[in-house]
Amino acid sequence: MRKYLKRFGYAGLILFSVATVVFWLFSFSFPSPEEILVTDRTDEATLDAIKRDLSLDKPKWQQYVLFMNDISPISIYNKQTEISTRHIKTLPIGSNTLVFKYPWLRRSFQTGQATSQLIQDAFKGTAVLALASILIASIIGIVLGVIASVKQGSWIDQSVLFLSTIGISVPSFFSAIVLSWLFGHVLSDITGLNLSGSLYEVDPFKGRVLALKNLVLPALALGIRPLAIITQLTRNAMLDTLKQDYIRTAKAKGLSSRTIYFRHALKAAMNPVITSISGWFASLLAGAFFVEFIFNWRGLGSLTIHALETSDLPVIMGCIVFIAALFVVMNMLVDVLYRLLDPRIQK
Repeated sequence: MRKYLKRFGYAGLILFSVATVVFWLFSFSFPSPEEILVTDRTDEATLDAIKRDLSLDKPKWQQYVLFMNDISPISIYNKQTEISTRHIKTLPIGSNTLVFKYPWLRRSFQTGQATSQLIQDAFKGTAVLALASILIASIIGIVLGVIASVKQGSWIDQSVLFLSTIGISVPSFFSAIVLSWLFGHVLSDITGLNLSGSLYEVDPFKGRVLALKNLVLPALALGIRPLAIITQLTRNAMLDTLKQDYIRTAKAKGLSSRTIYFRHALKAAMNPVITSISGWFASLLAGAFFVEFIFNWRGLGSLTIHALETSDLPVIMGCIVFIAALFVVMNMLVDVLYRLLDPRIQK
């Protein structure tokens, strides 16, 4: 129990550090919010009202405290202050209120929508893309890894190693550019795939329709690197397992090759592979920025890049904090999974 509390403490410290860096970095490197929101016709009274509404009339350190108070799940608000987020429980403390709530990431400067709602809508697209990518990488990678280990030293094994090495070396954004150009433009008449597109399209007669074909190319582009790593990891784990005494005993008993390779060897070799798959899934959830941008896929990456282009500070900072929290949570889950798969690990 103590070690888990320690890990929660580290996770909280990481998120606190990320939020602090994000606030101070974007507070000085971007135009001030009132410069983004006002127009040539905005009068002085309206400008003052905007500043008060966004707490821009306060010193930077007070703005920082208010920002951290908003994104914290446990916050203190003045009783006269309207709480702009769903709260779980409130406790009155003198003239203030202790609030247990969901983190409040404020509102977009461009649309006025809650940043948390924008992130929630965009995350669905990213989650579908990451899940499709990791499924492709896992299935193909494990199959190729098993084949390469069984055919060790053959041309098949050498070819798999060569292709997986290339796959590890090629960045995802380069794979995305090549795949979109080749299969979405040059060979589009044959493949039927689009150069870009999202999970849903608007049909003039049917309305909003599911377009799974748009998922193929971005999922492949995002899944090439994890596929290559899973292939090599599966191959190496299988080769180590096939050298064990119980595998030799199984062969001596006359068990079929399918039983030896898949029921015994592969099952024992899956621990590091599953851990790698879990880690890669976390990375894909937070690392699909350029792939989403290239394929015009609606997700966290495209939302963040659009916010950067329009200087939409609440969305930028909200996306970064959310992605950091996602990384922390997924890494903790991977750590727990690894302990469950390998009980020998105690620390």
